[in-house]
Amino acid sequence: MIGAIPLVVRSREELRTALTDASRPVGLVPTMGALHEGHASLIRRARAENATVVVSVFVNPTQFETPSDLTAYPRSLDPDVALCAAEAVDIVFAPAVDEVYPPGTGTSVHPGPIAEGLEGAARPGHFVGVATVVAILLGLVGPERAYFGEKDGQQLRVVARMAFDLGMPTAVVGCPTVRERDGLAMSSRNARLTAEDRAAAPVLRSALLAARAQWLTGERDGTALRDAMRTVLAAEPRATIDYVSVADDGDLREIGGRAAGAVLCSLAAWFGDVRLIDNETLADR
Repeated sequence: MIGAIPLVVRSREELRTALTDASRPVGLVPTMGALHEGHASLIRRARAENATVVVSVFVNPTQFETPSDLTAYPRSLDPDVALCAAEAVDIVFAPAVDEVYPPGTGTSVHPGPIAEGLEGAARPGHFVGVATVVAILLGLVGPERAYFGEKDGQQLRVVARMAFDLGMPTAVVGCPTVRERDGLAMSSRNARLTAEDRAAAPVLRSALLAARAQWLTGERDGTALRDAMRTVLAAEPRATIDYVSVADDGDLREIGGRAAGAVLCSLAAWFGDVRLIDNETLADR
């Protein structure tokens, strides 16, 4: 552990230097900044399991579909570093775009079928950007473990699949979703909600709980589980449904009939101009 105040590095070279004598194992928490309690929970897990903790703060332009969404994404490095200090982070890597994607960069990572549905279908090219930046960060940091939230369920699976397929030595660790008291999953996007939309947004969690309740009664039909979620969402006039999904928990293929094993229930909806996602894994215990 380097100290109570994180060392903030901006370049690849500074990062290499900072890691030269770092104690192993190293844990990486990749973020896009605007850190909140959800990120803090990932950092605490990393802190408990590693001798050195690195947090990256980088708003990755290649995973945004529209320039306006990229521009609107919140940036708050000073508060982010303060949160990292409170959680005893050792190194904060806060690079400029040219440090992550040097001029002339032409390599990208295409993660395959697991990235094609759900968020991949709703946001074409998104997971190419995610997989590429995560591969770069893993290459630069060389961590033994990297930590991702289960709130972004497909992202977690895409990254884990990429690391396995490419033989990366980093263990991808999924961490439970952190929620507000009313059930809304913590997200930096929540700050952009109007008061009325913020009050309506917990309907996402309510829809997932409706699917869980059906599962606990023995329901295994994918269509019935989707219908349970869609019914709850449709009753909230401020929510505009993007998608509702019940997919195989492993390969994320949509389930048409009876589920043979664990499923990932996931959904996305718009509240005004803010798009929110959430998910829940259902499995027999």
